[in-house]
Amino acid sequence: MENLIQESISLANQTSYKVGGDAQWYAAPRNWDELEASFEWYQHQDVPLTLLGAGSNLLISDRGISGLVLSTRYFRSYEFDPETGLLTADAGEAIAKLAWKAAKRGLKGLEWAVGIPGTVGGGVVMNAGAHTSCMADILVSATVLSPDGTIKEMKPEDLAYSYRNSNLQGGNNMVVKATMQLEPGYSKTEIMELSNQNWTQRKTSQPYHLPSCGSVFRNPQPHAAARLIEQLGLKGYKIGDAQIAHRHANFILNCGTATAKDIFELIRYAQEKVEYHCSISLEPEVKLIGEF
Repeated sequence: MENLIQESISLANQTSYKVGGDAQWYAAPRNWDELEASFEWYQHQDVPLTLLGAGSNLLISDRGISGLVLSTRYFRSYEFDPETGLLTADAGEAIAKLAWKAAKRGLKGLEWAVGIPGTVGGGVVMNAGAHTSCMADILVSATVLSPDGTIKEMKPEDLAYSYRNSNLQGGNNMVVKATMQLEPGYSKTEIMELSNQNWTQRKTSQPYHLPSCGSVFRNPQPHAAARLIEQLGLKGYKIGDAQIAHRHANFILNCGTATAKDIFELIRYAQEKVEYHCSISLEPEVKLIGEF
């Protein structure tokens, strides 16, 4: 357990945006013993707790995060049951990796996730989705650890799922494991073909060449956020080194030296323009952490 809790750790390289300040305290447990030790340390401190997965849907302030940042990025293991189609995975497993592994086993139900840059834990919390499918469609249960150390199994109906949302957002309940129901009995060729089609569509329609968080805004149904932003001529608009992508207007890119402040101000700029011209409020899908 030595050196499990570290002080003043940079978080910039732990987010897909490659920006953000330091964590006052930081822990990245690799097993249950280290996870329990991290929580025990936290429970004896008078500090806030922030949970961090792969950092793919986050914008962390340049000022960093006070308190303990607890990352599940190394909390990884998974198991497929080829007969029943059940998949059980720890929170730190990459959703995209599991999607490809499921496809190679002829298991249907996760092929929508081949381009999703997040983890299982984050996917459960935010009801990750693409291609008209989402986590709520396949989740059987999630193992959740509360800040007081209690563990409970939660079903989809317990999570109040909606579009890119659940009642786990905004709290410090930590998803540590999830079980998903996939469909067995399909040919590997068929599922691999579907997965490749989804991956090709994402690569051709979304920018992957520069750091981003994926989609910045939730789609304000029945509208598409990208279309609203594009109609206002904002593709390519920059603040500092943050830019609204030419390829997909719901992506904001770090063109090399952007700060979290640049990205935050560009998010607010797009919101203000859409609100003024379209009378539509764009709600961020990206989670903002820290002081801006």
